[in-house]
Amino acid sequence: MNARPSFPAPTFAAPSAAPAAKRERRPDPWVPAFMVFVLLCGVLLLVPGIGPLRMALRIATFGGSLVLLAGLRGRGGIHPAAPVGLLAMLVVVIQVMSPGTTSLLAGTAHATLYLAVMGPLFWVPRLDPDVRVIQRVALILWVFHTASAALGVLQVYFPGQFQPQISAVIANRKDYLDALMITTTSGIRVFRPMGLTDLPGGAAISGLYAVLFGTGFFLTRRTPWTIAASALSMVIGMTCLYLSQVRAVLVMTGIAVVMVVAILIWRRDLMRVWALGGTAVAMAIAGYGVAVALAGPSVAKRVATLTASRPGAVYYHERGHFFTELFTNILPKSPFGMGLGHWGMMATYFGRPGDASPGVWVEIQWAGWIVDGGIPLALFYATALVMALWAAWKVARAPAPAGAPELPFWGIIVLAYGVGAFALTFSYPIFLSQPGMEFWLLISLLYAVARHERRRARLAAAPAAAPATA
Repeated sequence: MNARPSFPAPTFAAPSAAPAAKRERRPDPWVPAFMVFVLLCGVLLLVPGIGPLRMALRIATFGGSLVLLAGLRGRGGIHPAAPVGLLAMLVVVIQVMSPGTTSLLAGTAHATLYLAVMGPLFWVPRLDPDVRVIQRVALILWVFHTASAALGVLQVYFPGQFQPQISAVIANRKDYLDALMITTTSGIRVFRPMGLTDLPGGAAISGLYAVLFGTGFFLTRRTPWTIAASALSMVIGMTCLYLSQVRAVLVMTGIAVVMVVAILIWRRDLMRVWALGGTAVAMAIAGYGVAVALAGPSVAKRVATLTASRPGAVYYHERGHFFTELFTNILPKSPFGMGLGHWGMMATYFGRPGDASPGVWVEIQWAGWIVDGGIPLALFYATALVMALWAAWKVARAPAPAGAPELPFWGIIVLAYGVGAFALTFSYPIFLSQPGMEFWLLISLLYAVARHERRRARLAAAPAAAPATA
């Protein structure tokens, strides 16, 4: 007997009268408001002349998470990954006092960034959000990142226009700028799509969100205009990904979409598998066609490098050698960490000249964990990630609670994003960045929403069950 739950036919019918009365409660505003605040801080960085306030906006982006962590109270519970996550944070705090930490200021700033990124794991489950909250957060991310990806495509289509000022950190690296440019089919050199960021190629993350959350709305909506908008979002996202030429994010997107299809197959929702699979392939081909039309040879050459050799050989050539460096050099020297402030933006902003260790070059998350906290930090942080993904999997595989038929679909999307983010740890230090904070926000929100909806379903069923057992 197969124990897998059958995937319920999508029931988008109007909810019954009894649960409807409870849904009159206003949805919890904190998580959507925080998401808008984070995105707004990013957009304000693009305002001309913002230079003096640049650091303040960067700090505000993560500081908002710390403020909510310290000040937000609620009657919710604790995420299953929170205790292990707390151990990871304890290792980081201890490292502030390590003799290897470059300076007290840089070490404290580095540890604070760790806590801010993981902060949503602790403060989001205190809340009691219903399914509308995750819908709103998904809508906010989808609209914003689709607009950012579309702007990124326009920046290539109209060279020199719609282009924000480049980050001063990048602009000062003259030897690096040329690698961040592509050549259009008309022979003009332009920066890779920036979208609503100040980094060439920064629109790649927006492409990922446009594809993934477009997939989410494709799965959860039936109105023609929403389905058409979802498909258009996927095309824009794929075009932006190809033009951005950030292969790690392109691979992350592929892993996430394959994950969505695999879970749908596991749940035997074959109708959606065919609809989504066919649409995703068509949109990927269409996006590639548009990208090649805009910047043909460079796009084709960059994508071809992913299949030029065996996947293992391609990864080793691009990022695997950093693992070799990690296991042959960094780990034997510092199994319990080198201290904080050796790398990243905290070292740039708060370190002193000469603080950064010349032998430390962090390009992948695992190297960052080993440098900052050694084996204990890598072990605790990775365990917290696995536990968080397992909690998301439990939501994605479970039958939909009464009154929240969309919840398993959002579970699938968040889980797929999470698996892609975990895969990205092998290519990029994602968990000291805004996408890392968004990972903890989404995965914690999914847990809190599922807990609320299950409790509400039990309460709604209780009065009906009571007479039958009397």
